[in-house]
This record gives sequence, structure tokens and C-alpha cells, in this order.
Amino acid sequence: MIRTSNRLLRLFFAAKAKNNLNAKYVTSKTKFAEGAVFSERERDVLVADPIKQNDTLTDTFGRRHTYLRISLTERCNLRCQYCMPAEGVPLNPKSKLLTTDEIVTLAKFFVDEGVTKIRLTGGEPTLRKDLVDIVGQLSAIPGLRDVSMTTNGVALTKQLVPLMRAGLGGLNISLDSLDKDVYARMSRRNGFAKAMAGINLALQLGVKSVKVNCVVVRDENSQEILDFVDWARTTPLEVRFIEFMPFAGNAWERKTMMSIQEILNVIKSKYPDLERIQGNKSDTAKLYAAPGFQGRVGIISSMSDHFCGGCNRLRITADGNLKVCLFGNSEVSLRDALRANISEDDLRATIQAAVRRKKKQHADRRMPYTLTQPQNTLLVPIHFFIPSKSSVQIRHSSSINLTHIDSDGRFTMVDVGSKEPSKREAKASATVILGPELAKMLREKTLLKKGTEALTVARLAGSMAAKKTSDLIPLCHQLQLTYANVEVTLLEDRAVFVSAVRVDGKTGCELEALTAVSVAALTLYDMCKAVSKAIEISDIKLLSKCGGKTGDYLNDNRKIET
Repeated sequence: MIRTSNRLLRLFFAAKAKNNLNAKYVTSKTKFAEGAVFSERERDVLVADPIKQNDTLTDTFGRRHTYLRISLTERCNLRCQYCMPAEGVPLNPKSKLLTTDEIVTLAKFFVDEGVTKIRLTGGEPTLRKDLVDIVGQLSAIPGLRDVSMTTNGVALTKQLVPLMRAGLGGLNISLDSLDKDVYARMSRRNGFAKAMAGINLALQLGVKSVKVNCVVVRDENSQEILDFVDWARTTPLEVRFIEFMPFAGNAWERKTMMSIQEILNVIKSKYPDLERIQGNKSDTAKLYAAPGFQGRVGIISSMSDHFCGGCNRLRITADGNLKVCLFGNSEVSLRDALRANISEDDLRATIQAAVRRKKKQHADRRMPYTLTQPQNTLLVPIHFFIPSKSSVQIRHSSSINLTHIDSDGRFTMVDVGSKEPSKREAKASATVILGPELAKMLREKTLLKKGTEALTVARLAGSMAAKKTSDLIPLCHQLQLTYANVEVTLLEDRAVFVSAVRVDGKTGCELEALTAVSVAALTLYDMCKAVSKAIEISDIKLLSKCGGKTGDYLNDNRKIET
């Protein structure tokens, strides 16, 4: 038997992905840990596999990732309706964002692993004071063919010349309307003239690739589709129409989205000879042109006709998290890895593991669950058992009005834009049934000095999870909590977690409180499962809530039974 090194483990992951090794080679989770034991035959398979270390960025579906998007900042000088709520989004402190040196270090690493193109994004990247320096350092990396940027163009006229001198290549410029009033309404800011000036300057200076991105929202700017196409007919640029996509806080509704086919139908009503241009498999946009066009038209159909099969893109957020899919919730902190001074081999293994977890396609954000009943009513049979002393109020009806269903019967996020912020609080509890022996070990701290740590880590995990609730639950609003805490009481045979969460916001924080105790309970299970697999998690419930339109709530059964 042979003990494996980290390198052998990486070869194993690669071999499994490429050759689909027999399941008998992966029967034990312990084989994925440092020092795992493999037989001579298994070792021969691993060492003989032809995959090399430069396949770090190839996923299990054979997609090689050569395109890296790096967000330079979370800040933006616009408040586009399809992107974020009017009040903006919570921002990380500067200390949690990647520094210039960290950005360049990661860029060099990814280029060494096969990345050939980097796009700088935001927020709005032109708000970063060291943008020109970053572009210059990235452009000097051997093997990197292109450094491009996505911007709203508002500050572009002041920075474009030094950026081009530093080595900036292509530009994607967001412009959702050719009418200044519509632009102001959609972006909630007056930046139309500056954005247009930025686009015109880019064309005059001969930027090698100028693309104008327009998010199409039905009955908002959809009437301008042909105006944009006319622009592409007379100007050497690429106009790209983007299907409206759902993100936290952008009040997405199915009825506001125009599909690629609908957009094409509008264009062909005036340009019937519009034809598809052959592109690359990894292109995000389907490209079109007609005879006599100086430019071309692209449509990015993320919703109605995804392009996941050819995806070659990875993303690094401004705070240093690696995202292998725009729609995915899974993130790996490369910032923390760098600041922990991990080795290059360990960094490579971390990135490779994240890439190998990338799914075949992103989760279906079209929310296609159409209900057969009209409006927002879901008909269900109701069978409730209500304790005689309970204060729980339930409407005895053959229908329940569900919060997250729109007038077309589709799941959607509730629009809270018109609500006024108010102080809200919620408390929740969860019980972890440990059994007398395990509870005693935790109480007496006999778990190899791990007992107190297990409860402390569980509490910490619960508090952290409360802040991430919107990442876990699709239709939950992102809240900037003012307080999140989890306490634990250790009883004779169980542990009871109680959370308290507060927010000054437009919607309640009950889900944050429930998420906190749920994750705390799961964390305790994880910390103790080596001692007992018979641990049970039960009785997760809301204890109380204060504030909001629906008033206060108090669970009369909130007493913890011992």
C-alpha cells in the first residue's frame, strides 16, 4: 500500500474526470485526504494518466477555462433597476477587497494555468483609483493576449487615453437606452451624455473592439430595439441585447423579460435579411448582421437559450472569491488563501477542486413553474392539527395566497422598493438531540479538548449564515443586518440554539433567524458526528418577530422543553 501526496491526489481528480475511473477507486472519502492509502494497481492508474498539471482549469465536462473576469470594486456610480435596489447593496470594507498586488498575483497564476484573456469588471471599474496601474501590470504578463474592460462609460472620457497606453484592449459599455430620460429612469442617475461621449471617444481612438450592452426590459426600453440596430448598421460597433436576468433585489418578473426569439422577431420586422454569423463555441452572444451593416448585432440569451456547454469563463469577485458560474452560490476565497501564504501547489489544488465542482449548466433561473390556478392562488387541501391552547392563527380556506407568486402564477421575488425601512427583529430556535453520553462529553469537555470549541464554532457558523441567507434561499432579499447572534443551552441530552437577528430594512428577518439556528445545529452535528451518527436535529421554529406590516408575532409554544 502507498501513501499519496497532494500531487498524486490531483492526478487522481484529473484521471477520474477524464477517464471516468471505475467507482471502486473512489469508494472511501478517506482516499481524498492527504496521506490516503491506495493499492499498487490504483497508483499505477493514477501515475499513468496523461492529464498534466496545466489541466487545473478544465472541468469534468471537458470545458477548458481560458477567460477570467476580475471585479475590481463593488462600488458603482449608477443604480440600474435590473442590477440592484435603489438604495444600493451592502459593501465590504476596503480591507476585505483584493489589493493591486493580490490581483496581479492571481492573474499571473491563472495565466500560467492557461488563461489568455482577462476582463476587468465591477461594480464600476473606473471608480478604482489604481485602474491604469492594474491594466499596465496585467498587460505585461507573458502569455496574456487581451486585457478588456466592462464599464458604464460615465467616467471613460477622462481615463480612456491612459488606459489604452497601459495596454487596454476591448471595451464593453453598458447603455440601456438612446433616450436620456429612459436612461435616467433605468439607471436612476443622469449619466447619458457622459456615457455617449465615452462611446464616441472609443470609436474615434480606434479601440479594437467596442461593444454596447443593452439589457432589454419589456415596456421599459424594448421599444428602442430597432433604434439600436439602426445604430449598428451605420457604426462599426457591436450592439448586444441581453435578456433580463433575475438577481437579488432587482424585482425580476417573467413578464418583463423578452426572449431571444422575441427580440429577433422585432429586428426582422425591419431587417428580414438579417443572418446569423458563425462564432466560437465559447461566445456568450449569438451574432447577426445584414448586408450593408458596418457593425453587427448580438443577443445574449442567458435565460431562454443558455450557452453553458461552451462556457470558458471564471470570475473573481472584488473580495477575492472564485466563482465558477455567475448563477452559482458556491465560492472559494482566494483572498484568504493568499493572505494565509499557502503554497502554489495548494492554491492550484484549491482552484482545481472548485473548477471540478462546476455543474453542466447553471440552475434554471427562468422559474418555469407555472401554476394552473389564476392569479396568485395555489389550491391545496388543508389538514391542520392545532393545539387547543395555541395562539397560531390559520385562515381556514381552500386556498392560500403565496407571497412569492406573481399574477401570472410564476415564482418571483417580492418588490419591496416602495416600502419604508423600519426596525425589525426575529428570534428562532433549533434543538439538537445528542443523547446523554455525548451531551456529557460536551459539558465535561472530554472530546479531546474539542467540546467547548464545537459549541463555539456552531454559534459562530450560525451568526455567519444569517448574513448569507439571500445566497442560500433564491427569493430572499439581501439584508444588511445590524445584529446577529446565536446562543446555546446545553441540557441533559440535547443542545438548544436560540438566535436573535435585527435589521433596519424594508422586509423582515425571520428567515435569517431560522437560517442561523439551522446552520448552527448542522455545524454541531458535523463537529460531533465522529462520536455518534444518531444525532437528531428537530424543532426548528420561529419564536417571535417584531415590526413590519403584518405586525408582531409570538409563538406561545416557544418554551424550551427539557
